[in-house]
Amino acid sequence: MRVWLLILVGVLWSGAGAAQDLSALARLVPEASVVEDRQGGVAVDLALSQPVPWRVRVLDAPPRLVLDMREVDWTGLDAVDRGADAVVDLRAGVVRQGWSRLVMELAGPHLVARAEMVTGDGGARVRLQLDPASAAAFAAAAAQPEPKAWALPRGTDLPRAAAPRGTGPLVVVLDPGHGGIDPGAERDGLTEAGLMLGFARELKDLLLRDGGFQVILTREEDVFVPLEARISIARAAGAHVFLSLHADALAEGEAVGATLYTLSDEASDAASQALAERHDRDDLLSGVDLTEQDDLVASVLMDMARTETVPRIERLTLALEGAIKAAGLRMHRHPRQTAGFSVLKSPDIPSVLVELGFMSSTQDLARLIDPDWRATMALALRDGLKAWAAEDAALSALRR
Repeated sequence: MRVWLLILVGVLWSGAGAAQDLSALARLVPEASVVEDRQGGVAVDLALSQPVPWRVRVLDAPPRLVLDMREVDWTGLDAVDRGADAVVDLRAGVVRQGWSRLVMELAGPHLVARAEMVTGDGGARVRLQLDPASAAAFAAAAAQPEPKAWALPRGTDLPRAAAPRGTGPLVVVLDPGHGGIDPGAERDGLTEAGLMLGFARELKDLLLRDGGFQVILTREEDVFVPLEARISIARAAGAHVFLSLHADALAEGEAVGATLYTLSDEASDAASQALAERHDRDDLLSGVDLTEQDDLVASVLMDMARTETVPRIERLTLALEGAIKAAGLRMHRHPRQTAGFSVLKSPDIPSVLVELGFMSSTQDLARLIDPDWRATMALALRDGLKAWAAEDAALSALRR
């Protein structure tokens, strides 16, 4: 049979004395990884710098195991200790936007007998046991179709573009983190994906009742939406602001309180080039035709857009922080942080990732499932958005 497995995503945070890498990219640790013969089959033990969503399956002709992971740097794969006669080849690359793939070509049919991700000390290990199987059993497992949740959203599913800023309501795209095959953090039978979808619906209802907002969700149900496809949804919606909602978990369990993440300078430098290389030209900048431009020109134009967007994002995070604190809600000791999260890479849409709390904290989890706390947080985010929108409109004449 085929196995589909995912695990929670660790949070990367910065601040005084923080030792964590600000990159959201997981890395293979080749010197701590091994592929070897064990128990009559093949044992795979891959060490990663941090946990990421993942899935494993088998494909035929030739027989091979496929391990998909979100944003993994496979540098050093050739140095992994390999002592398995049943493994013919091991290679890795990018399979889709935001996802990488490890392919293990096999000498004969093997099926996944056990699969797990073990986390701790900020890192993670993917451990698989492959056992020999009959050709018929392997062919049946390999023939299973892709799960529907893995498919990219169709263009016809995207909302129509909204009116330009200043001629209508503030267009807010809410992005409930994770979903479908990517449940996010998990604790006590609850998933980050489920909690964030519920909160996003509540916040959407509140904003619509206010009357000054148009609200679009990147997902309306428990489905998987690729990370950069969420930016595409915001672009198609004509978003004025993008809020990605999360409630992650840290292995050490010390993080408590709401946190606001913006794109780090280092990630900003690389984002323009990556978007120019990987996105359709009509999916990069609102109102700018880049279809005839090369990657370099597109990157320069996106960098120019960011010079205007970054101060707007700074004012947005200050407005949200002020509103959350004014509501008496707990915030992290470093309430405003930066990271290289993919959903923050739009060059011209002010984007903020909102960690409502951490599921690894008993206090935060109790708040996240408390209807009164969620209602207070939703009101705070509404107030922050309204304060920012008023200031942003007043300053719009100063922008090019």
